[in-house]
Amino acid sequence: MTFDTTTRLTHLAECAGCAAKFDQRSLAAVLAGLPSFADPNVLVGNASADDAAIYRISDDVALVLTVDFFPPIVDDPRTFGRIAATNALSDIYAMGATPLAALAITAFPDENVDPAVLHAILAGGIEAASQAGIAIVGGHTVKDSEPKYGLSVVGRVHPERHVRNDSGRAGDVLVLTKPLGTGILTTARRRDLIDDAALEPAIEAMTTLNRGASEAMLAAGASAATDVTGFGLLGHLHEMCAARLGARIDSSAVPLLARALDLARSGAVPGGTRTNYETARSRGVSFDAGVEDALRLLLCDAQTSGGLLIAIPPDRADHLTRELNARTIPHARIGTLTESPGIQILA
Repeated sequence: MTFDTTTRLTHLAECAGCAAKFDQRSLAAVLAGLPSFADPNVLVGNASADDAAIYRISDDVALVLTVDFFPPIVDDPRTFGRIAATNALSDIYAMGATPLAALAITAFPDENVDPAVLHAILAGGIEAASQAGIAIVGGHTVKDSEPKYGLSVVGRVHPERHVRNDSGRAGDVLVLTKPLGTGILTTARRRDLIDDAALEPAIEAMTTLNRGASEAMLAAGASAATDVTGFGLLGHLHEMCAARLGARIDSSAVPLLARALDLARSGAVPGGTRTNYETARSRGVSFDAGVEDALRLLLCDAQTSGGLLIAIPPDRADHLTRELNARTIPHARIGTLTESPGIQILA
């Protein structure tokens, strides 16, 4: 295959962005029964399917560890690098932590490759990391017919002040800080159903750091948080409920990217989104009859570099709104956590 600067990156990958992740049910089957290692300094491991691991190194410092990489979700290599790096950094921000440094992970074809393409991907990643105030201090490359890029990020947090994904409480208000639909719009662009201008709102969302949203939730005293990525809003909400809580979501309050609903109606839906929807149905998520099929899919849309889903006590919700507004971060109150298990989607 000839690969040069005119090649569309998204046409070299079977899946795009976070839609390339293993689905939740398949991942659970793979991880089931693996041996564990008991260490009292592991404050957050993989038991809760949280965004990152946390390891205590002293009474007042813990390291936050994450890794995230995926195939191209857009054709411009520099933009792809920015999105992938921004997405990896979100795991740190979702834990209420501060990123310290990162390592790059790259897979790329080794034949007929214009080095300028890979150079641009790496440069885009450095640009996003610099915006976050950290350096990419090294990395690792392998040969692969399908390009992939991402980061392993190390962050820092106080051992008693991190934010988990499963620590919400019944009655908490749910706030979402980015609109849904990146999976739908990038799939539509890949299929030439929209042009670059129509994709721009999705790119803007995917290249926006969740740093400000993280700062706001810490200032307001959030109960729990997670970033919304490949498992979609309902998949990550399921992890937030942690088999002990439920949720009620007002579907009309969920923010959507422009044209996302119409494109979903026309069938521009990635495979990962459809899998997420089937997973939601298998878990008994209930949809009001008035919630149309396209919106149901969008609530399960496989997001890349999505926003934070924040659970906040009701008496602090206005405080969170003020903190988000002060940082000019778009957001919406989309529902509440409930004592009764089960996720209900209201029309």
